Amino acid sequence: MTVTATSVDRPDQLEPPTAPSRGARLLRLVPAATAALSGVLLYVSFPPRTLWWLALPAFALLGRLLRGRGWKAGFGLGYLFGLGFLLPLLVWTGVEVGPGPWIALVLIEAVFVALVGAGVAAVSKLPAWPVWAAAIWVAGEAARARVPFRGFPWGKIAFGQADGVFLPVAALGGTPVLGFAVVLCGFGLCEAVRTGLEWRRTREVRRSAATVALISMAVPVLAAVAARPLVSDEAEDGTATVAVVQGNVPRLGLDFNSQRRAVLDYHARETERLAAEVRAGKVDRPDFVLWPENSSDIDPFANPDAAAVIERAAEAIDAPVSVGGVVERDGELYNEQILWDPDKGATQTYDKRQVQPFGEYLPLRSLIGAVNDEWTSMVHQDFSRGTGPGVFDFGDARVGLATCYEAAFDWAVRDTVTHGAQLISVPSNNATFDRSEMTYQQLAMSRVRAVEHSRTVTVPVTSGVSAIIMPDGRISQRTGMFVADSLVQKVPLRSSETPATKLGILPEVALLLVAAGGLGWAIGAGVRGRRAGGV
Repeated sequence: MTVTATSVDRPDQLEPPTAPSRGARLLRLVPAATAALSGVLLYVSFPPRTLWWLALPAFALLGRLLRGRGWKAGFGLGYLFGLGFLLPLLVWTGVEVGPGPWIALVLIEAVFVALVGAGVAAVSKLPAWPVWAAAIWVAGEAARARVPFRGFPWGKIAFGQADGVFLPVAALGGTPVLGFAVVLCGFGLCEAVRTGLEWRRTREVRRSAATVALISMAVPVLAAVAARPLVSDEAEDGTATVAVVQGNVPRLGLDFNSQRRAVLDYHARETERLAAEVRAGKVDRPDFVLWPENSSDIDPFANPDAAAVIERAAEAIDAPVSVGGVVERDGELYNEQILWDPDKGATQTYDKRQVQPFGEYLPLRSLIGAVNDEWTSMVHQDFSRGTGPGVFDFGDARVGLATCYEAAFDWAVRDTVTHGAQLISVPSNNATFDRSEMTYQQLAMSRVRAVEHSRTVTVPVTSGVSAIIMPDGRISQRTGMFVADSLVQKVPLRSSETPATKLGILPEVALLLVAAGGLGWAIGAGVRGRRAGGV
């Protein structure tokens, strides 16, 4: 029998695989770098800059990166986008405590953006994908606003649009609808560019793709135009002359809390200076005066000397004063607003309900204490939460209170209006954040709230920036930072409710259902595709 040999390559005769060139390896990093830089671009669109429109190309780039990819790649690219956005946006959280808490916060918050990236990648193959993708972004923001530790809504897209053309949309459906409009327009821009490039290459374009791009960009703009009549400065219930007092603090930083008596004296002194100007006829007499959060960290109910200082200031200005105090009651600590009448003393109080984790209370105290004792000493006693909305009666004016951190939460501002507030005040203390961007980011939130509920919003801050914001979101007066100053102005009182106020959480729920519908469709299409491929 004859055996015929065949030519078979032995292992030692195989050519080694060609290693990817350095250029090819670098090329693989382009999507990751683009995702991170797109996040940075989104950050640059936020205050104190007025480059709100940069949010559109940021989301257009994100959409281009995620379109057609698998969910795992979407998760990774979304995480990088989140890091690029949140790392610079939240750098103020580490101003006084170091980079550890800042980086930990960002690493956790960016997971929500990563999940959004996975969801956007999943729906990017569907018809009208910008709609599903924008709804998924809102779903991610909704989750961030609720968990962990009752949420952290800082960085909502709506809060970067205080100077933008989309701002009136806030009156239609609040921050979820405003954010949806911006993100939808950005993803629509992505689809428009993609469609344009396709036409340039082939001289053909799918009509459906062009329609989706056009609608996604046009509808948010048209909604902003349609909502413009909802933004009004009309005085429906007359006017009130309000005074906002910024007393300043002796020193910057966390040791602000060791300066409690000095801070109280500073605010009393500025109020007395204002009273002298009123008597001299230089400014109008205010109907009421608003002091910031922590303007009296000495409990005036337990310390007669602190009560006497407040009493003298109220008598000098001859008007009721809203004082931000730290009060201990039944062994519990409260961040409290106190309405101090010059004749009757303390008449009404409001206890802050959304207290700040790691600032006003310490979650996982025993675990954190085991890691770093210094962190537990910074918050040696947890603040307790209030139970009801705060609306102070200043004669004919009803003023709703959302203390500092609460301004970031939709419900905490809305329910003051639904309980009768004709004007909103956001007393704050930003002294512990130095001259960082935090105060400008928070000021932008208050501007969005003004339009959302069609109310004047006052922002009394210990060290600045204090401001008076008209119902259309315009800042009519503002102070500098770390100066003693006061603002006096006649402002409109309003009682009508915008659609956003009336609807409350319903627009957000509707967008969550849209997001769920898109994800369900994408998952179903993927399952059917795998089954068909297996036949």
